[in-house]
Amino acid sequence: MHTIIMVEFILYCLLMLGAGYLFSRKEMDHASFLLGGKKLPGWALAFSERATGESAWLLLGYTGFVFATGLSGIWVAVGISLGIVFSWLFLAKRFMKEAEEYQIMTLPGYLAKRFGSHGKIILWMSAILIISFMMFYFGAQIAGAGKTLFTVFHIHPTAGALLSLAIVILLSYLGGFTAVVWTDMIQSLMMLVTLVVLPIIALFHIQEAGLSISAALAASGPAMDSWTGGAAGFALGLLLFNNFAWFFGFLGGQPQLSARFMALKNDKEAKTATRVAIIWTILAYGGAFMIGLTALTLYQGQNFADVETILPFMVLDLLPPWIAGILLSGILAAIISTADSQLLVITSSVSEDIVNHALGKNLTEKQLVTISRLTIIGAGLLGLLIALTSQSLVYLVVSWAWAGVGCTLSPAIILTFFWKRYSGAGVIATILAGFISTIVWISTPLEEIISSRFTTFLIAAFFGIVFSLLFPSKESARDIKESPEADISPKVIG
Repeated sequence: MHTIIMVEFILYCLLMLGAGYLFSRKEMDHASFLLGGKKLPGWALAFSERATGESAWLLLGYTGFVFATGLSGIWVAVGISLGIVFSWLFLAKRFMKEAEEYQIMTLPGYLAKRFGSHGKIILWMSAILIISFMMFYFGAQIAGAGKTLFTVFHIHPTAGALLSLAIVILLSYLGGFTAVVWTDMIQSLMMLVTLVVLPIIALFHIQEAGLSISAALAASGPAMDSWTGGAAGFALGLLLFNNFAWFFGFLGGQPQLSARFMALKNDKEAKTATRVAIIWTILAYGGAFMIGLTALTLYQGQNFADVETILPFMVLDLLPPWIAGILLSGILAAIISTADSQLLVITSSVSEDIVNHALGKNLTEKQLVTISRLTIIGAGLLGLLIALTSQSLVYLVVSWAWAGVGCTLSPAIILTFFWKRYSGAGVIATILAGFISTIVWISTPLEEIISSRFTTFLIAAFFGIVFSLLFPSKESARDIKESPEADISPKVIG
């Protein structure tokens, strides 16, 4: 059985590398390497955005969470799904148009160009914020890949991490953003197949065995069959709010996701992408929720050392080897699709935001692409070092990443898009307040009371508003666009 699964896994790896090689044969300028040159179809970008947004956390973490908590686990899916839908309906087109108008390729680049007189400090602060958090987040994905390969194939975690890193680096190095998007599209489909097919098969087995999901939930504990987890009053409010708080990280502040919005080429493609992303989200989260419930029904009374292994356990238990290999590859697909996008975000922050703009180096397109590729290798090796030597720190910092990056930059984006009085001083205050409050909040017992996913967003937005009122911009948006100080468009020669 393991031989068949291993063969399918090897074929999957070769398919990914083949796609990377295919795109590496095309000559690319820096804009194409980092953002695809606005030539990619909307549906492919939507699949890529969803694969990037959902790492193995969805397939392993969320399914295990539902298995352990029962019906109340639905509220995490509700918060995340609403955040995804909101971002596609109300932010995607705005990102696309702003990227075209300001001629930018990164989220920090947009904020810097939009608030020109404060552009350099905004570039440095936002780039450092993204690189620091994303570096550890990337390391966690590599560590997770090693653990997954060990669980499924009994490959040593270090060897598994090295293999996964090699695939991620080669994909990103060879074909840049375009290769990442197309391979993400394949991986997104694999994830969706896993999340849709497995619960259907599990429901068939439940019916054949004469089991009942409701009876299994009731037998598992008094809170398991309750949509509120048995909580009431203030405790119920906190349960619902903390789970719903994932919503705030989707409001434009995740650079690896907003890059897909910037890469959209027109309104028609944006509409197509929006439909694809929303349908994918409903199917994927509905499937993941059902996997948790059906697993609880099929394996009630069994003890699992790690509930996050419930999905691969179900796949191996319920399916023939050739199908199991395809679905299990979907787990690795989830990890790789997130890791390669995180690596590219780190790369764009270094080559585009820092080298090309903050430092103002006049480099050719070829030199900028070379710097990007060298950054991919360097950041990849640093991520491997983090994964192998600081695993406990990795997983601690991952819990910061959603708040530290997404919930810090989301209020900056929302205020920039929808409040005309937002100023450059407000952006700086937003970033500083979000960074500091995330570290303080998660390092104290306050995190157990109310999630930093909300408090970071609230605190960052509050300071952004206050400092914008205290230190308003002296220039209009039109002045900013025309100001030489604000010019952070690509400076190339040759």
